[in-house]
Amino acid sequence: MFEILFENADLIAVNKPEGLAAIPEQNPQEPSLFERLCAERGETLLIVHRIDKDTSGVILFARNAEAHRRLNMEFETRRVRKAYLALTHGVIAGDWGQIDKPLARFGSGRVGVNAQHGKPSLTEYAVPRRFPAHTLVEAYPKTGRRHQIRVHLYSIGHPIVGDRLYGDRAVQREYPRMMLHAQKLTIRPPSGDELTLEAAVPQSFAAVLDSVAGA
Repeated sequence: MFEILFENADLIAVNKPEGLAAIPEQNPQEPSLFERLCAERGETLLIVHRIDKDTSGVILFARNAEAHRRLNMEFETRRVRKAYLALTHGVIAGDWGQIDKPLARFGSGRVGVNAQHGKPSLTEYAVPRRFPAHTLVEAYPKTGRRHQIRVHLYSIGHPIVGDRLYGDRAVQREYPRMMLHAQKLTIRPPSGDELTLEAAVPQSFAAVLDSVAGA
């Protein structure tokens, strides 16, 4: 059973654990959150968006076709406000910043900055806390590119802790999880009233924060 953050006749929001695919993968090792939730609820949900497999936090699904259409429009028109927590390697000096770098996918599954062929991508961030060798970042993606926060932070020399796709793999393997958590999502659902969904960080995330604080 998963932590249900909110549900009504139009949508259901869940706090996804890390390590579980949000939606079906090409070569699934286990059923995705979407498949398991449909089975547990005995209903056919509809996919609205996704978060990476190794990211924890807020994800929502629509419960009917009209809600699916309207929620998709919220994402497509960038009216959805998203806030993530990320722990990065290195100490970021400024208290606020933005990363405005176009991103493109590569055949390897990785994403990278590509000024010529990349799509416009913008991430704003704030720094609520610093550790001796790490920084806790609140990231606010203004566009919704694949791996956007991960690649943008990596591109400024501060890869996300535990991210084995971006950063020194030998170092990243020392951490039990990727330290990226979808903390808040604010959206206007079909009901018309703005809704903020918030997912508390899991114990696995808090434990790594405690460990770097004492480093």
